[in-house]
Amino acid sequence: MREGEKLSDRLEEWLGGNQPKTIGNLVDVFEEKSFAVLFVLLLAVPALPLPTGGVTHVFEVIAMLLALELIVGRRKVWLPDRWRAREISPEMRRRFSDGLLPRIRWIERHSHAHLGFLLSHRLSGVAFGLVTLGLIVTAFLAPPFTGLDTLPALGVVLISLGVLLEDPLLGIAGLVVGAAGVFLVIFLGKAAIDAVRGLF
Repeated sequence: MREGEKLSDRLEEWLGGNQPKTIGNLVDVFEEKSFAVLFVLLLAVPALPLPTGGVTHVFEVIAMLLALELIVGRRKVWLPDRWRAREISPEMRRRFSDGLLPRIRWIERHSHAHLGFLLSHRLSGVAFGLVTLGLIVTAFLAPPFTGLDTLPALGVVLISLGVLLEDPLLGIAGLVVGAAGVFLVIFLGKAAIDAVRGLF
C-alpha cells in the first residue's frame, strides 16, 4: 500500500479496478500487508451473522495455510499457483463492497491508537499466526448451519484490522470476540451434535 493511503480506499480501488480479481493479484497489490488483508477478506463472509453451510471452508483452509506461514516466520505470502489463480467471485466482491467496506471505513474513523511499533517485531507475527490459526480452525470445525463460525471468524477479522491499522486495542477486542466464539463452539456445538445424535 502507498504511504498514507487508507486501507478502505485501496480496497475500493482494487475491487473497482480492471485487474484480475484473483487471490494472487490481491497478494501482489498489498505486498507486506497481504497476510492481514487476506485474513480480512477470506474470513469476512463467515464473520457475517448468517449460517454458511460450510461453503466458506475453502477460504478457511487457505487462511490456515497463511497462519502457518506466519508461525514459521514468513514475511511474504506463498500460495500454490492453483490457489493464487482462484477468482473472487462477483457476488463475493459485491458483499465486500456493500458490507465490509463501510464497516472498515467506520473503524478507520474511530481508530486512533496508532502503536505500530508493538506489532512490528518478528514475534508479534508468530503470535498473530498462532491466534488466527486457532480461531480459523474453530470456525472451520463449527457445525454447519449453526452460525457458530461467526464469532471466531469475526475475531480474526478484527485482529487483522488491528494489525493493518496499527491499533493493538482493536486486536485485543478481536481476541475477546474470538475467545467468546471458541467458548460457544465448544459448548453449543457439542450440544447441537448431541441433539442430532439423539434423533437416531
